[in-house]
Amino acid sequence: MGEDMGFYDRVVLPKILTLAMASEQLAPYRARVIAQARGRVLEVGIGPGLNLPLYGAAVTDIRGVDPSAALLEVARKNGASAGAAVELLLGSSEALPVDDGSVDTVVTTWTLCTIPDAAKALAEMRRVLRPDGQLLFVEHGLSPEHRIETWQNRLTPVWKHICGGCHLNRPIEKLVTSAGFAMEELKTGYMKGPKPMTFMYEGRARPR
Repeated sequence: MGEDMGFYDRVVLPKILTLAMASEQLAPYRARVIAQARGRVLEVGIGPGLNLPLYGAAVTDIRGVDPSAALLEVARKNGASAGAAVELLLGSSEALPVDDGSVDTVVTTWTLCTIPDAAKALAEMRRVLRPDGQLLFVEHGLSPEHRIETWQNRLTPVWKHICGGCHLNRPIEKLVTSAGFAMEELKTGYMKGPKPMTFMYEGRARPR
């Protein structure tokens, strides 16, 4: 069983995640978030690098961190079409291999759901941001509807087992503000699809 799960995590899951995250439904969210990036960018949980071709002229360079070597290999190919220099780093979101106060923009797109300790990861993002930096994010998470929240809580134990640790029920707004960020803009709502999987948080926050 252990060897089977190792093969699944190393080979099968990266391919599934790449296909899922390339969905056309997600494209407008990506475009809106990435359009706001400025200066030196750190993308946390860069995965297969699907955002890399979207960064504009206001971005000077991009560093991407991910714990999956397989996904970073895919990201290297996507990085060839980026409009800025790209550096890809194998590492954990809870211990970012980046200096304090060295980043203008941190980007996360459907990342906080999979990080084992999301609060610690957000504290790390705040650490690496300059005082006038920004956190840009789009994430799915906890629904405000009690009925949907109940289903999210029921489904998450199985869902995270088969989907690379993905939690359906994380309170994204609360996690961000509790980590020392002030929310400057936040849009929420359901994307098309099953409600337990599609409540979206899209926003911008600054270090307090």
